[in-house]
Amino acid sequence: MVDVSAYILIQTELGKAAAVARAAGELPGVTEAADVTGPYDVIVKASAGNVDELGRMVVSRIQAIDGITRTLTCPIVNL
Repeated sequence: MVDVSAYILIQTELGKAAAVARAAGELPGVTEAADVTGPYDVIVKASAGNVDELGRMVVSRIQAIDGITRTLTCPIVNL
């Protein structure tokens, strides 16, 4: 059961956005990864069982992708 979803906004090194989006899109728990324009280069949508699992995914898997310089995790809330 998925309890937590988030958008992860990613800044990359110059010219690395496409490779980062491809690599992120292949990770377990990632439901979508797209190149975008603006202050961020890639946006990833990811899901996990709880906030701790989501945090571990971001730190140990997503941030480990070559070419990433910064991430911003935005948990999805249901108002």
